[in-house]
Amino acid sequence: MVEELVAAGVSVASVGLVYVMAGARVVKQYERGVVLRLGRLRTSVRGPGFTMIVPFVDKLRKVNMQIVTMPVPAQDGITRDNVTVRVDAVIYFKVIDAAEAVIQVEDYQFAVSQMAQTSLRSIIGKSDLDDLLSNREKLNQGLELMIDSPAVGWGVQIDRVEIKDVSLPETMKRSMARQAEADRERRARVINADAELQASKKLAEAAGVMSEQPAALQLRLLQTVVAVAAEKNSTLVLPFPVELLRFLERAQQGAPPPPSQPQPQPSPPRSSPPPPVSSPSSPPVSSSQQSVREQLPSTEASVEPDSGGSKTRQD
Repeated sequence: MVEELVAAGVSVASVGLVYVMAGARVVKQYERGVVLRLGRLRTSVRGPGFTMIVPFVDKLRKVNMQIVTMPVPAQDGITRDNVTVRVDAVIYFKVIDAAEAVIQVEDYQFAVSQMAQTSLRSIIGKSDLDDLLSNREKLNQGLELMIDSPAVGWGVQIDRVEIKDVSLPETMKRSMARQAEADRERRARVINADAELQASKKLAEAAGVMSEQPAALQLRLLQTVVAVAAEKNSTLVLPFPVELLRFLERAQQGAPPPPSQPQPQPSPPRSSPPPPVSSPSSPPVSSSQQSVREQLPSTEASVEPDSGGSKTRQD
């Protein structure tokens, strides 16, 4: 009899121990426990550590309080300026109220994912292509507000939303490349024109200085010759400076005249036969012949004794 009572007591103790052990739970540091007793929410949320529930009466549901990183699937949409794009994003959120996350929504992660996709498509339709490409910070803030508004009632807080990538059609990519190339070329031409303007101003100032000192122009010419000759890969043709010619001309004008050389004595003029004596019957001499005769110098031949001892006179 005693043995039966002892065996029954041991059995009851074992069953009680198993029952107590069935109600033991461990909640991790990053989790919170929501207890539902007979389907009714208990007001207290179990914190991290060891906790007990009533087996077969209470149901403990653990909720992760860490920040969850959820990628948003790529969404196709048409922007406000009628450009087809494909945009994907990533969302960071966490649970701030474990009881609300369990009671208010069936699956808060799935709900947040669907809300993110809907909001992303809405943002695409309200924005221009340039905003999607260059003004993403503003779009991220707008997308965060659109998702966070309904998520607050679910006990979920949206920490951050980021647009990861914007996929464009190939034709649009080529058009944007041509636009960027044209803009770069325009900026290059403007910069080149500005450089030419500044260079012309500096050259004008240099020309003014060189006009006052002509030697500066020669020095500049020599510097250019030295710079070109340093390469040793071309033939250099150096023009003769005009200033040097002027210098030589002035030097020649100021120099004394060269010594005169003895000139050869001219030979005496040959004797010409005497002009014929005009007779009364000869025709009159014209005025032109008279003037020619007057212009001829009258020379007298020197009287020299001839071989026969006679003297000859020639007019």
